[in-house]
Amino acid sequence: MHCKQWIFDMDGTLIDSNDVWKDVDREFLARRGLPYTKAYYEGVAHTIFPLAAKFTKEFCNLPDSEEDIMAEWMELAKDAYAHVTVKPGVRAFLKQCKAENRRMALVTSSVPVHCRTAMEKLDLMKYFESVTFAQELGIEKKDKRLWLGVAERYGVEPETCTLFDDSLAACKGARSAKMRVVGVYDSFFTGDEKEMRFFCDVYIKSFEELLWKPEYRKD
Repeated sequence: MHCKQWIFDMDGTLIDSNDVWKDVDREFLARRGLPYTKAYYEGVAHTIFPLAAKFTKEFCNLPDSEEDIMAEWMELAKDAYAHVTVKPGVRAFLKQCKAENRRMALVTSSVPVHCRTAMEKLDLMKYFESVTFAQELGIEKKDKRLWLGVAERYGVEPETCTLFDDSLAACKGARSAKMRVVGVYDSFFTGDEKEMRFFCDVYIKSFEELLWKPEYRKD
């Protein structure tokens, strides 16, 4: 079936930013004498900001309010998104897609202000017709309702959409809505690589693998 809408995640897919949150989490927990564990990572890695704060409060049994937790995270992250870098091949691939007149949209769990900072700094917004923030919808990317809503927003059937994402949970959510999924490698989710390769329609280590015109290889 012809793909009418290409959908891209941001953190870990287009930009090298997942380590920002790993550092924030480690520092946040260290301030409270708590370890950074796999169980904690799994609780906050795939979700939206408010739900991550709720999980943190309950999992760590903290007296802090969810609002205070999010405020501290924002303080720790500060201007980190002004210094993130684009992942290899991304700019060239987006340029290639634009030359092919593909419809492209961004769907992210990132905090809106961080997304806008990074995308504007890296001059990537010009490739996308719009941005959907999962946080503003209050729906996680593992939930097929998010993807059904995204397809409806763009006036297309889910079956005609392709998602590029580094998160297995997000890919599973999109697939449950009958979207095609392209898994994108990121070191933050190394532990999921084997399952991603099995689950996704296509799995790439870098967007450079998808470049086919020599002129677009000049990133």
